Amino acid sequence: MIYANGFFIIVSMLYDELNNKNRKQLAVLIDPDKQNEKSLLHLINLAENARVDFFFVGGSLLIEGRFEETIAVIKKHSKIPVVIFPGNNYQVSKRADAILFLSLISGRNPEFLIGQHVIAAPSIKEAQLEVIPTGYLLIDGGRTSSTSYITQTVPIPNDKPDIAVATALAGEMLGMKAIYLEAGSGAINTVSQAMIKAVKENISVPLIVGGGIRSSEQAEEICKAGADIIVVGNVLEKEPELLLEISLAVHATSKVKV
Repeated sequence: MIYANGFFIIVSMLYDELNNKNRKQLAVLIDPDKQNEKSLLHLINLAENARVDFFFVGGSLLIEGRFEETIAVIKKHSKIPVVIFPGNNYQVSKRADAILFLSLISGRNPEFLIGQHVIAAPSIKEAQLEVIPTGYLLIDGGRTSSTSYITQTVPIPNDKPDIAVATALAGEMLGMKAIYLEAGSGAINTVSQAMIKAVKENISVPLIVGGGIRSSEQAEEICKAGADIIVVGNVLEKEPELLLEISLAVHATSKVKV
């Protein structure tokens, strides 16, 4: 951190980590509505032991009002960076380290291309968050996801890597600093290896992949296909102990010891 003008400002730390080409990284996605304090503390402990790289916090529909509380608990008990994974313009917190400024570039709903961003921008600036502009692509994971339903977005077919490549390229050309391929929480199928490989070969920014990852084998395959960061969440709500196994698989692909 750099101290300047009375504020602690995180300068490029998160983007440098995201853009670390020497290793594969693992993010744990936490939906505040699906964690109580006991389960959250247990997951934090597992993440520390597994040397998880990031916590992503957010959700498509938060009802219980535990967003700020969840981030506060994580920051109190862990030094792992907390990155907001926002489902709407209300999901902003000065307690976090950074925010994925997601633009749903695979859809045509202006609210999620730029509308929510205009509303959130002043709050993000005031919170002094590290901002990571991210092109967000919804991919068909075999079931209707909450994100697809709420944003009224038709996912890109999983067997159409050319569409994903063109969309990701457009996002990078528009200035996005990362591309996120998302099959959706609880997806039946992960993003296909063919699509991941094709997108990775055509972009120069970090590639994040999430949705439907339930095993270390799947995580390893997705890393080898070209993902820089793997995101797991839904499976850990049911089987949190899988985290160490998945983390070992992810980091082993870049020969980083856990």
